[in-house]
Amino acid sequence: MAFIHPTAIIETGATLASGAHVGPFCVVGKDVTIETGVKLHSHVVLGGITHIGANTEVYPFASLGLAPQDLKYAGEPSRLEIGENNTIREHVTMNPGTEGGGMLTKVGDNCLFMVGAHVAHDCHIGNNVILANNATIAGHVVIEDYAIIGGLSAIHQFCRIGRHAMVGGMSGVERDVIPYGSVMGDRARLAGLNLVGLKRRQFERETIDHLRAAYRLLFAEEGTLKERVETVSGMFTGNEPIDEILGFVGAKTSRGICLPTQTGGTDSGSNGNGK
Repeated sequence: MAFIHPTAIIETGATLASGAHVGPFCVVGKDVTIETGVKLHSHVVLGGITHIGANTEVYPFASLGLAPQDLKYAGEPSRLEIGENNTIREHVTMNPGTEGGGMLTKVGDNCLFMVGAHVAHDCHIGNNVILANNATIAGHVVIEDYAIIGGLSAIHQFCRIGRHAMVGGMSGVERDVIPYGSVMGDRARLAGLNLVGLKRRQFERETIDHLRAAYRLLFAEEGTLKERVETVSGMFTGNEPIDEILGFVGAKTSRGICLPTQTGGTDSGSNGNGK
């Protein structure tokens, strides 16, 4: 049986798996599904068509699944899907999708959303992602696995944040961030590779060295970006992380790519978020 505190309100139609825990003064809407091991501490509001995966923990005053902040939203039955083993701290907000964005906002597994983080409509967030305090993600943003978004940062709608990327605190990101890249600034510029993250995730030294060499070539002064992509592709055939960066750079995007302030950039030796 699920534990439900006497002061909680569970609307008829909600689905609570055995082992779920609903704390004091929580409100769970009629189209919400909570899997086993989910813990709602207190004062949590879950609405809309929302699914929360097993063993996710939600702290007080989080609001998940209520109508998106999009003037075009007309009440369509869009969804919010949250994966397993996530930690969602106080005052976090997440909105479902819209008709204009595929009707789905999706969050993967093993993510950490710190106090006050916001995930807008139609976002897709991968696994093992961290949003630090008050990080704000606008609509239609894609954040890939292991990315870290620093505190008080804002990601412009339709941006992509690549795998293992790092966004420094208080950054305004209005262009895509390459996988393994590190950006910072009030209008974020590429500051190098996320070396701290790569080392902590136990990437081999040779792989990191190849990434550094490819980065310097890709953002050198000589030639066009297209020519530099071709050069790097020819030099590092079969290198998966470099292929991932090249594929990311070559993909169709409406936002462009974050580039170094000065051609060439530098490697980032610190990410400042303990991860």
